[in-house]
Amino acid sequence: MKMSLKNKLIISFLTVIIICGLVVTIIAVRLIEKGVIQQAQDKVKHDLNSARLIYEREITLTEDIVRFTALRFFIKDAISNNDIELLKSELEAIRKAESLDILTLTDNEGRVVIRTRNPSVSGDSQADDIIVSKALSQKESVAGTEIMSREELLKENEDLARQSQIKIIHTPMASGNDRIEETSGMIIKAAVPIFNNDGKIAGILYGGKLINRNYDIVDKTKEVVYKDTKYKGKDIGTATIFQGGLRISTNVLDNNGKRAIGTLLSDEVYKQVLEQGKSWGNRAFVVNDWYITAYEPIRDVQDNIIGVLYVGVLEEKFIDMRNHTIFIFLSIMLVSMVIVFGISSLLARNILKPVQNLIYASSLWAKGKLDYRAQTSGSDEISKLCETFNEMASSLKERDDKLKEYTNEQIMKSERLSTLGRLAAGVAHEINNPLGGVLMYTHLALEDMEEKEVLRKNLEKTITEATRCKDVVKGLFDFAHQTEPKVELANINDILERTLLVIKNQVLFRNILIKKDLHSSLPKLSVDIGQMQQVFTNIILNAADAMNGHGELTVKTSKTPDNEYIEIEIADTGHGIKPENIDKIFEPFFTTKEVGSGTGLGLAVSYGIITNHHGTIEIQSEYGHGALFIIKLPISQKEK
Repeated sequence: MKMSLKNKLIISFLTVIIICGLVVTIIAVRLIEKGVIQQAQDKVKHDLNSARLIYEREITLTEDIVRFTALRFFIKDAISNNDIELLKSELEAIRKAESLDILTLTDNEGRVVIRTRNPSVSGDSQADDIIVSKALSQKESVAGTEIMSREELLKENEDLARQSQIKIIHTPMASGNDRIEETSGMIIKAAVPIFNNDGKIAGILYGGKLINRNYDIVDKTKEVVYKDTKYKGKDIGTATIFQGGLRISTNVLDNNGKRAIGTLLSDEVYKQVLEQGKSWGNRAFVVNDWYITAYEPIRDVQDNIIGVLYVGVLEEKFIDMRNHTIFIFLSIMLVSMVIVFGISSLLARNILKPVQNLIYASSLWAKGKLDYRAQTSGSDEISKLCETFNEMASSLKERDDKLKEYTNEQIMKSERLSTLGRLAAGVAHEINNPLGGVLMYTHLALEDMEEKEVLRKNLEKTITEATRCKDVVKGLFDFAHQTEPKVELANINDILERTLLVIKNQVLFRNILIKKDLHSSLPKLSVDIGQMQQVFTNIILNAADAMNGHGELTVKTSKTPDNEYIEIEIADTGHGIKPENIDKIFEPFFTTKEVGSGTGLGLAVSYGIITNHHGTIEIQSEYGHGALFIIKLPISQKEK
């Protein structure tokens, strides 16, 4: 069952609409998804900057507390008077008031004088501690993050050692860690030198806050950055501090609703952040949910990487945002497609009538009825298309008429030349035998005559003119195709080169510029080399005569676009041929040269040779602007 044009148009419009809709939808969905995720990633990077500022602020705050404490008047006096009890009571009060986990005083060589949380342990040296040693050497306050071993934590206070003790929870994709427990602690620490009245260091006061299981920083980050916002009952943002690759402070909750202390970094993050020292940002499964995350390394005062700072935003919110945006877009797209489909149906109806009219006209034109014209109305594109088709039909009819006229002329020309050929063959045959007899008897008579007889000159003239007649008869034989070509495989370019080589040194060609444009990969043809050379010689000599020995001769070879023929073009810049003589140029005995300068058989013979090779020869000329001979020789099936 054939489908109507209307249905085809509607289906075509619908197909285009669906394809375009799908392409736009796919692109839009990807752009929306990329945009939303990129927005989330950018937000997390900004959040990480905020978390870093909060962390650095905590370091600065700790340093300020210790520095201001070191500047209090009683410190110098108590040190000078060796009033240990006063130092103990005052420093312990300050430690508690400022919520410091440790506050310790050393002498000018780094030996501990007072530990406020463990007064019983003193006298050990802290000169090897990286922060204390730097404060001693630089004689200025130093603050940062460092890892304290369990032994050092026990010196400060047993509670701190227990607080830093965390069991390691191994999870899938976590970094490789064979240990089952972490006993050291990460601490924010500041050390400040105390100077005596002589300006010399009298001691070092250092204090700090243990980060392990201390949630002030991460909770402050969540509060400041995320405003404690929740989404579907979950915290939208989380923050974590890692000691190495171990979670020691976090507000990420595990499946039991407790802080996920003791879990490990993923192996991918561990390698990039802790090993390579680079930031990392991407979506990640954190404990029990997917987050858009960002990580960066935490370094100590010697620029060693000792931990990781993390922030993450709940991915679910952004996924829902993406899905909602996509749903709105798809709804708009669907409504638009329905509207476009309705408009397309109306357009199909309006287009249908003139198109059907055009189809009907085309079917008549296909049958050869080029006089019919498609009906047009209005000035829209379809009407213009009908007018264009009408103009095309007129052009086709005009070309068809010219083609018929040209074909008839060629047929008449071929028939005329064929008739002349038969006539020439008959005349040549009838003249050839008696002419041979005349030459033979004249030669015999000439042999019997004395050298000085008066009639001898007359007989010699008779032989000359009879020989000339015999050449004419031979030309007639050649024109009438009496000589069968002796074909052999040859390259047309080679024949042309030999022909030009023979004639270019003649006096007539001294002032003629010969240009060659020979196709480099022509196939060989089955031709009579001698006859082909005769054809080329005739045409080239005629061209030289037309230019009076001054001008430009161009020889070109090529293959026709259909690869059926080899085309040889010989063009000159001579006086050309008058329009009324174009059709006569290949007729025997027709010549535009002066009487006695030619027999008028050269081009006629050439025509016969080319025709005998199943080729064609034609001439194009505008009088006063030279002439162009075009020869086409068929490429045999074997040589294509």
